[in-house]
Amino acid sequence: MIARLCFLLALLLTPICANAAGGVVSAADPRAAAAGQEMLRAGGSASDAALAIMLALTVVEPQSSGIGGGGFLVHHDGKTNAISTIDGRETAPAAATPDRFMAGGQPMSYRDAVPGGKSVGVPGNIRLMAEAHAKWGKLPWAKLFDPAIRLAEGGFAVSPRLNTFMGYVTPVWKDFPETAALYMRDGKAAPVGTIIRNPALAKLLKDIAKQGPDAFYKGPHAAAIAAAVSKAPRNPVPMTLADLAAYQAKERPALCGEYRQYRVCGMGPPSSGAVTILQMLGMIERFDIGKLGKDSPEAWHLIGEAMQLAYADREKYLADADFVSVPVAGLVNRDYLTRRSALISPVRALAAYEAGTPPGAEARTAAISGEVSGTTHFVAVDGNGDVVSMTSTVEGPFGSQILVSGTMLNNELTDFTFAPEQNGAPVANRVEPGKRPLSSMSPTIVYGPDGKVVLAVGSAGGKRIIMHVMKALVGVLDWKLSAADAVALPNLYFGGGSLLVEKGTSLDAMRPELEKLGQPVTAADVTSKLNAIERVGDGWRGVADPRTEGVALAE
Repeated sequence: MIARLCFLLALLLTPICANAAGGVVSAADPRAAAAGQEMLRAGGSASDAALAIMLALTVVEPQSSGIGGGGFLVHHDGKTNAISTIDGRETAPAAATPDRFMAGGQPMSYRDAVPGGKSVGVPGNIRLMAEAHAKWGKLPWAKLFDPAIRLAEGGFAVSPRLNTFMGYVTPVWKDFPETAALYMRDGKAAPVGTIIRNPALAKLLKDIAKQGPDAFYKGPHAAAIAAAVSKAPRNPVPMTLADLAAYQAKERPALCGEYRQYRVCGMGPPSSGAVTILQMLGMIERFDIGKLGKDSPEAWHLIGEAMQLAYADREKYLADADFVSVPVAGLVNRDYLTRRSALISPVRALAAYEAGTPPGAEARTAAISGEVSGTTHFVAVDGNGDVVSMTSTVEGPFGSQILVSGTMLNNELTDFTFAPEQNGAPVANRVEPGKRPLSSMSPTIVYGPDGKVVLAVGSAGGKRIIMHVMKALVGVLDWKLSAADAVALPNLYFGGGSLLVEKGTSLDAMRPELEKLGQPVTAADVTSKLNAIERVGDGWRGVADPRTEGVALAE
């Protein structure tokens, strides 16, 4: 109890908001935010800060993200105003065939597919890190690793959130003794305040710091990853040294669109984030959402209708564009979104939410992909005005449950659609060798009418990520809220033929009015884990979701 109170007191003494004329960081764990702050104070760039945060989260937030997984990074250059993105999404190994998650002619259950080797994609975060550091880093490569190495060697206290997520998966750890040995005490999840030391991860980080990214993708550590997947105690499948050595992070064009007087930018495929967000914004733009306000059931109804139409398109058309023809331009085409918006009535919910036919779309079968609540987001801005918005993940709690060299390996391949065909036609997001699974990660940067960055934001939450970010965007851009108030707005999602509203919130109180519009409404635990920065005058303010342990720190 004392340890838990001490941890909570430390959080209370660390701001969830921070203002500065110089740099600011925001992350889901105060120790990771401190790593980013340390880089800024050493003269590092926003990229240096973000990458140090990613490494520190590998140690203190193993349930959500780390170098055993992948991510997407969006970068704004403060001098040139150029916007760039790096795709560090995991890839399916060469042995991964479309029937990978089929058993007896039927899709496996998600619960059976996750633990072990079958769900592991080739991790991308270290290659992403190398690309970003080469382009925008100022500090020496090795320095970015210092905070994470200290945390791994010296130990870190188990937070309430980490303890909770351990509790979700400890029954599975009977098959994963290395993971259990690190994170369990006396047969149970390590209690809050327990100090965990991870010398194996410290060694891995030291090796990468000294030798560069090849220390992860080639040599002994790569061999250990390949062996752990190939000989996993559950769902063993081949992963080879060639799979790891071949991995490449990819710089891709940012996907941007106009919304009112703003320019909203994010990741294109294999992320579905920017496409789906731009679709939703495009569909509600004809309505005066700002005048309706945040306390209007009609406003939330309109957002909910646009959400369900956009997600229908997501399930049908979006996938890795290196493998599948994805009609990105058609999906965000203004004329197409005008037609989609015309389906929305302010006084009545639709009877069904079906995908449309955007310009350039090939015949396609809709199929639901799987994605659970997990992941982490962090943002950084430096004194030169460079901005980084990055989302990182191992997918579900503790990923595949496989611990290698002290780091958790992801279960990202379960983000593929398990059934490779639907109604006799190939599914866009089916498994294929070298392919990247569809993602909902939505790192976003917003520009104001003057062309300057006004907001950078992202979230955790599986498929809900897109809606969490959408809510924050509407809060800032339409309702003129501070980023802190926008992040704190209630969350909205859908499922089981019902609108899902965050229980115990003002949106929950609107249920009777929303239900009058013709769709069932259910109060649910629709929580979020948003992190953001916003421009305030000539400076910046960092924001962390009050639902989480996250904090923002000024340089």
